[in-house]
Amino acid sequence: MSAALFPEITVNGTTISAASIAAEAQNHNAPKAKPGLAWRRAARALAIRQVLIEEARKRGLNPQQQELEPGKFETVEDAQIRELLAEVVNVSADDDATLQATYDKDPDSYRAPSLYQPSHILFAADPGDAETRQAAYNRAIQVLDDLKENPRRFTDFARSESACASKDADGQLGQLTSGDTVPEFERAMDAAPVGAIYDQLVDTRFGIHILRVDERAEGAVLPFETVLPRLQAASEKANWAKAAHDYVSGLLDQADIAGIDLAAVA
Repeated sequence: MSAALFPEITVNGTTISAASIAAEAQNHNAPKAKPGLAWRRAARALAIRQVLIEEARKRGLNPQQQELEPGKFETVEDAQIRELLAEVVNVSADDDATLQATYDKDPDSYRAPSLYQPSHILFAADPGDAETRQAAYNRAIQVLDDLKENPRRFTDFARSESACASKDADGQLGQLTSGDTVPEFERAMDAAPVGAIYDQLVDTRFGIHILRVDERAEGAVLPFETVLPRLQAASEKANWAKAAHDYVSGLLDQADIAGIDLAAVA
């Protein structure tokens, strides 16, 4: 991106250089068709950082820098911003009645982990290797067609075809719970009939799978009292994010910013 097309900006008289914005832009995703969007998002992020630092300095905040990991400490400015937000953003979770209403809208979302006992045949293929992946898919189709005619051959094919170590156990993966596998495989375990070979191939980052779910026990809906701490934590986090956004928006409204229209930044 050209610095001529995306110039420096100023925030309350402080210049944020085009080079600084370009460096920050590496941290902001944007569609290839919109190369300027990452730049504008980066400029907005640096403008926000500047107004927060200025406000922290006005308040005389000079907190101790926290150690982020062994031997690595936050910057003075990051410590000031952290202290400022801790001072001005004070929120709590919604009351229990509101959280109860949230729970009641979709209690199925709050379940104990499901249990699965699947078996599979894996035709390994790197997602980035289109030729190898197509060959794996073609072979998986052939084997699945054979298994539709003679499902008892699953063990034979698992031992002779599978690229997974489970081949030595006839393709059995043992007992799995929700979250143990990649999402696309878990979705297939939920959709597959129990005790029969799934009639669709399962495409994951590891390759192409033929799946058989031998046992499945769906997790029970958890009572409100059990999920209340989770709901409170999520509510407090959401409320904090909104309050922080509103506070920052107020600072930006009062700031003298030139070189970018922040209201136009998505």
